[in-house]
Amino acid sequence: MAGAGSVGTRRAVAMAHDGAHVVVVAPDADGAIQAAASRSEMTWLQRTVTRDDIDGAWFVVAATDSPTVNADLVQWCEEAGVWSVNASDVSRSAARVAAQSRHGDLALGVISLGDADPRRAVQVRDALAMRLDEGDIDTRHRRARDGRVVLVGSGPGADDLITVRGMRVLAEADVVIADRLAATGLLDRLPPDVEIIDVGKSRDNHPVPQDQINALLVDRARAGKSVVRLKGGDPFVFGRGGEEVHACLEAGISVEVVPGVSSALGLPTLARIPVTQRGVSSTVVITSGHAGPDAAVTAAMVAGATVVALMAVSHLDEIVSAGLKAGASPETPVAIVENGSTPRERITRATLARISLIADETGVKPPAVIVIGEVARPGLLASEVARTARP
Repeated sequence: MAGAGSVGTRRAVAMAHDGAHVVVVAPDADGAIQAAASRSEMTWLQRTVTRDDIDGAWFVVAATDSPTVNADLVQWCEEAGVWSVNASDVSRSAARVAAQSRHGDLALGVISLGDADPRRAVQVRDALAMRLDEGDIDTRHRRARDGRVVLVGSGPGADDLITVRGMRVLAEADVVIADRLAATGLLDRLPPDVEIIDVGKSRDNHPVPQDQINALLVDRARAGKSVVRLKGGDPFVFGRGGEEVHACLEAGISVEVVPGVSSALGLPTLARIPVTQRGVSSTVVITSGHAGPDAAVTAAMVAGATVVALMAVSHLDEIVSAGLKAGASPETPVAIVENGSTPRERITRATLARISLIADETGVKPPAVIVIGEVARPGLLASEVARTARP
């Protein structure tokens, strides 16, 4: 890499990341080149380029700030039979660098076959890359391969809160094993021959027990399928994802986990309830309502920390009673976010002393996230802005 301006630096770093042995020849280089050289990720020769520098090279990029130097370097490469690119005059290059993007085990590259037009290639690449990342292209493997399982957290409900990686993996799926609270609207975008298995659970209704779910994952993967376990929120936040990973590893199945936006954090954020706020709360306790109130939850309420309870609507009375009995302030704000991120979202607010009564009167039902603490106070963010605003 002759030259370490913006073009040279970008390409040198990308090639080194791909595993190439990169030698940068330039009198000056920015922090990225210097840092990479200090970590022995590439070599930096702090001087101007010479004819001898191409000896032993298989590819040369002439990216100095001098068109004359670049042209000379490309000419030397042509005489020596070395592939080269002239960054200041692509038409005089023996090779072209594709505009690239990576999508899991796929790489997309776009080049101009006629007159070089790098910006046009980048524009086309970005448009195609967006379609890949949004899962709009069927990228399932067509040749036989070892099966695998990928646990994907689809986020707190809305289809567009899944991660880009989650969408990419979903587009590669032969089989999808989906939860009730996953972003199941995404399934409508899959090809009709993708096998979809509904294993949704609700309180006191587990039509497919966990051991059978584990067996399904292993069975489909052993058949050479790419299996996506589509889960609501994050796979490891009260999602029993750890048990499913263990079952796959025990069976010798390749397994990966794609994190998701947890309902415990994502839904309060969407409702503009910051679970932490400077000067208000710096501690968050996340609990499962199935377990009822425990020492950590009651201590957090007493200490003024934020408590976020999932699957807790049926245990709200117990949690409130335990907090009040332990000494939590009856005036502690509480917010319940039902069906968060969906068109049916509803937020119910009251104090700790009155939330059970209000929730009963308004018919609060799961799925819901309960936030207890000063961060749930109505108008908190507006009042914080007013308090810190300068005249």
